[in-house]
Amino acid sequence: MNLQQLDIGIIVLYLVCVLAIGFVFSRRASENINSYFLGGNKIPFPLLGIANATGMFDITGTMWLVTLFVIYGMKSVFIPWLWPIFNQVFLMIYVAAWLRRSRVMTGAEWIRFRFGDGRGATLSHLSVVLFAIVSVISFLAYAFQGIGKFVAVFFPWDIHPHVYAVVLMGITTIYVIAGGMYSVVVTDLVQYVILTVSGTAVAWIAFTKTSAASIAASVPAGWESLSFGRRLNLDWSGLLHAGNAKIAEDGWGLFSIFLLLVLFKGIPASMAGPAPNYDMQRVLATRTPREAGLMSWFTCVALFLPRYLMIAAIGVLGIVFFRENLNLMGEQVDFEQIMPYVMNHFVPTGLLGLMLAGLLAAFMSTFDCTVNAGASYLVKDIYQRYIQPQASSSRLVLMSYAASILIVLVGIGFGFMTQSINQICQWIVAGLYGGYIAPNVLKWHWWRFNGYGYFAGMITGLAASLLFPMVLSEWSALNTFPLLFLLSGAASVLVSLWTRPEEMSVLKEFYVRTRPWGFWGPVLAAVRQDQPGFLRNLLFRRDLVNVSVGIFWQLFLCTLPFYLMIRNWVGFWISAAALAATSVFLKRNWYDKLGNEIEQPQPV
Repeated sequence: MNLQQLDIGIIVLYLVCVLAIGFVFSRRASENINSYFLGGNKIPFPLLGIANATGMFDITGTMWLVTLFVIYGMKSVFIPWLWPIFNQVFLMIYVAAWLRRSRVMTGAEWIRFRFGDGRGATLSHLSVVLFAIVSVISFLAYAFQGIGKFVAVFFPWDIHPHVYAVVLMGITTIYVIAGGMYSVVVTDLVQYVILTVSGTAVAWIAFTKTSAASIAASVPAGWESLSFGRRLNLDWSGLLHAGNAKIAEDGWGLFSIFLLLVLFKGIPASMAGPAPNYDMQRVLATRTPREAGLMSWFTCVALFLPRYLMIAAIGVLGIVFFRENLNLMGEQVDFEQIMPYVMNHFVPTGLLGLMLAGLLAAFMSTFDCTVNAGASYLVKDIYQRYIQPQASSSRLVLMSYAASILIVLVGIGFGFMTQSINQICQWIVAGLYGGYIAPNVLKWHWWRFNGYGYFAGMITGLAASLLFPMVLSEWSALNTFPLLFLLSGAASVLVSLWTRPEEMSVLKEFYVRTRPWGFWGPVLAAVRQDQPGFLRNLLFRRDLVNVSVGIFWQLFLCTLPFYLMIRNWVGFWISAAALAATSVFLKRNWYDKLGNEIEQPQPV
């Protein structure tokens, strides 16, 4: 089934609307560089939260999550901890407030706030710019791989998927360039409404087309259970020929060990704070540190319920109706075709156009904020800092246009070289980000950590993440993470101890403004010489408790729609009760205290 004229009309109308939004906001965005990249720090946190959620609601990731749900069932809710998705919990509890207090525009600019203006700071600044550009290009290649494969199933023209990807990325680039952060946020709001309506509609279709019995007959024992032992113990024999092979290929059969590795990576990754991409940019765009935390909370609520409802709906339709098609594919099985198949066969004309517009919106949302963030590094942290420090605001905005186009072109180039969504996804989350974690945890919590140490840790991690796929080709990206973490961490600590600490004036400015907890004793003593009444941050234990509860709170946001769609009513009501209980706890122990107590830590 190809798209009908009504569906194509809806999609074209949507694309015209988002282009118009970009041009409508072009004047406001071009006022100055802060307006272009951060919306002038005037955008309310609910809008930024929705924009952040929509930016994560991408086609490529949704196709991947549908595959995980089909193969791993309820246990698939743990696998996205690879990113880790619970980094939003750390952000909402304390990290976002710490970051927002810096009052900077980019992650690289934050590095100068932390390490000063010496040679070590310059090197660390260059390392984080390099990492940001590599990660942005990687995400664009990831998006490129998914969007072309997805839309080629629907459109009636015999065109290569890569051509569709280039066209859609080109259209998105136009409105990002025109409107900057303003157009990104406004279009993301429109996109979120479309996605929510589409997800609800496809959930209703799945609910009426499938039953608990038909789902149970199509999956192995244990698929509907959240619990697991040392091994995954899902046997697809006789149901889905490639199911067991897929689990073996992923390397997650020893599920308890896999989950320990995921937590070992995910917890320090979350403590490191957001990577220098659109997630960090959203935090820096908030109006106050308090709203930075609230924005991350709103992101969780806005993202997980509608997205996981759509994933579960598409997944159960795929399990019941597409399983035999997967079996007929033999060794060339492509699980990423489940989502296009379901939409092509079960979503009626008109609604299909709306849903495709919503999913294209998801792609464009991820794409637009990624490009906007990447351009900010090229313009603010390379062009203005090293090439033209006295450039006017209009000149900087013009260079932002050029930087956006350059990033898109390079991302498309790498997209042509990528073989699969899963391949680049695992490299991004476990390889590239594996080398990022150690130095970025230390920067918050250890006063002796300096710019040279940061540079050494970042370059070591980045180089290792690029080399490991070649020299350790038989290892999965996740399995190489401990070695990456050890190498980058050792380089960070040893080089910091070998070189001089940062100037005490720089450390004092960072500590007084950010007020982190950690190993800051000498800096605290120096601050108290000037400010005897200065109060150190004693919220470590409370933050730890709230983060722990928050991870379960977020997990229940995912399990609730999953249990609903597979009609496991016991699991559904347990999830609902647990979600309510954890929400009440966070209301009392986090939200009610999210204000002056964060800005003014309690006395010793």
